[in-house]
Amino acid sequence: MIYITELSYSLHLGSDKNKKNNARKSAKTNTSGSTSLSNNAIQNARQLSRVDNHNYRKYDNKQEDILIVRGTSSLVEDVKKLYIEEFEEAKEEYNSKQTRENRKIDNYFKNVSDNSKNDLACEIIIELGDKKYWDTKDMNFKKRMTSVYTKQVEDLETLLPEFKVASAIIHYDETSPHMHIVGVPIKYKNKYGMSKQVGKSSVFTKESLKVLQDKMRILCIESFNKEYKLNNTLKKKLKGRNIDINVSEMDNYNNIKKSFEQNKVKLEKANKKSLELDNISKDVKYKINSLKQSKFNKDNFILSKDDKDKLISYIEQVDNTNKEYKNVQKLSVMLNDVEDELKNNKEQIETLTENNKALDLRVQTLNKNIEKKDKKITELKNEVSKLSSTLEYWKDKFFRVITLIKNKLLVRKSTREAYMEVAKDMHDVGIIDDGNFKECKAHYNISKRYDTNQSKDKEKDDFGLGF
Repeated sequence: MIYITELSYSLHLGSDKNKKNNARKSAKTNTSGSTSLSNNAIQNARQLSRVDNHNYRKYDNKQEDILIVRGTSSLVEDVKKLYIEEFEEAKEEYNSKQTRENRKIDNYFKNVSDNSKNDLACEIIIELGDKKYWDTKDMNFKKRMTSVYTKQVEDLETLLPEFKVASAIIHYDETSPHMHIVGVPIKYKNKYGMSKQVGKSSVFTKESLKVLQDKMRILCIESFNKEYKLNNTLKKKLKGRNIDINVSEMDNYNNIKKSFEQNKVKLEKANKKSLELDNISKDVKYKINSLKQSKFNKDNFILSKDDKDKLISYIEQVDNTNKEYKNVQKLSVMLNDVEDELKNNKEQIETLTENNKALDLRVQTLNKNIEKKDKKITELKNEVSKLSSTLEYWKDKFFRVITLIKNKLLVRKSTREAYMEVAKDMHDVGIIDDGNFKECKAHYNISKRYDTNQSKDKEKDDFGLGF
C-alpha cells in the first residue's frame, strides 16, 4: 500500500482591511507558525521598507536561511525599478498632454506612495504543508522546496500577467518553508489619468483571487510531487479553509457501509445466540455431572433419551452459531480491507487527477498565451503591411523629387544654381544620401560643361561673321 499524505495549501494576499491589532494577533497563529503579518497591505514607501526589512531579515542580519528567487537584496529598489520599467512611458505620454505644469507627474512611485487611495505594491505569501508536517523534516528536505516555489512564481506570472513580480524570497528560518512575493498589479487602457496605472482592485477581485488560488494549489502539489517523487494530495477546501477529507465522503462508501451495518446486525444475533449457548452449556454440564453410573461398568453412564436429544440439539446449535459467527467475522475483516483499499485508491486517483488538472491548466494557459501572441503577430503584420504601403508611397515621392532636381539641373540654366543649393541643403540635413547627392553634382557639372561648350561655339560663330 502506498502511503499518501494530505497537505494544506495557502495563498494569502495582503489587504488594508486586516491591519488591526486582532488581525495581527491572528497572523501569529497562521499555518506556518510564523509571526509574519501575512495579511497586511503595502500602501506606501514606509510600509514597503518595513516589508523589505522583514523579508530580507535586515533587522537581525540573519540571512543564511532565506533564498532570493526573484529580484535583488533590496526590495525597495526592485519595486522602484519596476515602476520605471512599467510606467515611465505612460507617465511621459500623460505629461505631454498636460497644459498646466502642476498637473504633470514627476515621479509616479512617489505619486502613488503619497496617495492613500492606492496600494504601492502587493504581497502574496504562499505555503504548502503545515507546521505539523514540516516539524518532522530536516533542512535538506525543506530546501528542496526551492524548485517548487520557483515554479509557483513562474505559474503566477503565467496565470496573472497583469501582476508584475518585483521580488520573491523563500524563508527557511521558520518551521514551515513559505514564500513572500511582492509585485505591482497593473490596470491598462485607463480613460482618465495615465493609460497604464497601478490597479489592485481591478486585478484582484474576490472572484479572480479565488480562481487564482484554486489554480495555483493544483499546480503547486503537482510540482511538489514531481520534485519529491511522491503521490501526496491536497486537503480539501471548504468555505475558504483547508479541511481533511472524511472517508464517509468517498464514492460508493455509503453503500458499503450500509452492507457492513447489516452484517453487524447478524454479528449481534450471533453474539446473542452465543449467550444463550452459555446458559444451555451450564444446564448440559449439570446434567452430565448428574449422570448415573452403569451397574455393569463404572466407566459408563446412563443417559436418558430426553437428555440425549437436548445434548444433540446443543451441539448443533454450537456448530451453527460458530459457523455464522466466523462468516460474519470474515466479512467484517474483508470490509475493513475494502475500506482501506478504497481510501488508498481514492487518494491515488485524487493525486493523478490533480496532476492531470495541473498539466491541463498549464497547457490551457500556454494555449491562451499563444493565442494572444498570434493575435499580436497578426496585428503587427497588419501594421507592417500599412507601414510598407506608406513607405512605398513616400519612396515613390522621394524618387520623384530626386528626379525633378536632376532634370532641373540638366535643363534649366536660370534655376540650376538654386536647385543645386536645394540639393546641398537636403544632403546636409540627411534627406538625401551621399549617392543621390553625387548624382545631383554630376548632373550639375554636366550641365555646366554643356553651357561652357555652347558659349565657346557661339564665340567662334560670332568671330567668323565679324571677319
